[in-house]
Amino acid sequence: MKKEMKMESSNSFAQQMIAGHEHLAYGTYLQLGDCRISVQSNSEPLNGLLLHYFKPVLMQSGDQSVPVVPMDIEIIAIERPPLDLDVEFVDWKREPGKSGRKDSFFDLNDGRLIRKVRTGMVFLISDQKQIAAGPCVANDNQVINFINAQYMSWLQQRDWLICHASGLVYNEAALAIAGFSGGGKSTLMLHTLENPAIQFLTNDRLFVRESNGQVEAAGIPKLPRINPGTIVNNPRLKPMLNAEHIDRLLALPKQTLWHLEEKYDVFIDQVYGPNRIVQQAPLRALLILSWDPNCPQPMTVSQVDLRQRRDLLPAVMKSPGPFYRDANGHYYQENILPEARYLRAFENIVVYEATGGVDFAALSELCQHEILG
Repeated sequence: MKKEMKMESSNSFAQQMIAGHEHLAYGTYLQLGDCRISVQSNSEPLNGLLLHYFKPVLMQSGDQSVPVVPMDIEIIAIERPPLDLDVEFVDWKREPGKSGRKDSFFDLNDGRLIRKVRTGMVFLISDQKQIAAGPCVANDNQVINFINAQYMSWLQQRDWLICHASGLVYNEAALAIAGFSGGGKSTLMLHTLENPAIQFLTNDRLFVRESNGQVEAAGIPKLPRINPGTIVNNPRLKPMLNAEHIDRLLALPKQTLWHLEEKYDVFIDQVYGPNRIVQQAPLRALLILSWDPNCPQPMTVSQVDLRQRRDLLPAVMKSPGPFYRDANGHYYQENILPEARYLRAFENIVVYEATGGVDFAALSELCQHEILG
């Protein structure tokens, strides 16, 4: 019989997840603003993947020897076959517009288990331990997301508000770019990074917080994951695919290519050069993409008041998700978003809306020379 909810402690599950894999010989150490994170693993291949992915935010270069400073977040990642924890996982309700089963969870009396439905990866979050277990190397992106999720909880516990937005920085001021999934946030950002004076802040999780009379923006070390439609229309990104693949993609109808889901990581420092990533900056403006690739009208940008245009808020707001634990140790249960907090956060920030047809080149120029200029 499957175990009932809230009858178990996290320690028993932690032991099951680690059993037989206690030798954690490999470590990755990250410095994210004021937050230090360690990731201990039994897998050298996984550790190599993490060192490569998080290179811009590593505490040390070279051998990543154990730092002498204390860590704010300690994570264990166990490479092992999928395991059956004999619990009755409950499907996590997805946000509007999302379909299919993705995450399921099981609440404990002092933590939460989360299972990735498609891969069998299992994660434990608790006061004592944060563990990822399963075929980690084959699903390294889920381990990376888990690491970032712990940092996102750390930020939100310190009053940072999560937004569904990408972020760019120019002259030490940030622009947040929001829009519904598939709306072109990443594509616009990558177009704009062609200007060597523009820096990358974040891909699609941006955090904002008022501090000393101004709104700060913070990013997370999650690289842009882009679809083929972004790659084939950007000369700098085309080398990510071979010529035959590009020809097949360009033969697709425009709408099919726009909606094609096939993810590729863009390593910013490799593609755009060194020193192009920043972690925080004062927020100057918010741009919301409401354009439509089927619209025959030219792209236009206008200033809007979010209090008068609450229909735009869903493009900016983001659920903290099942991995979020608040400062009191409570785990997120509902996809209910605090509209009032978002309105307060952006009340002194200039907000723009892009409407009409899609024109990345024109909007990128406008972002550089008018919004951030």
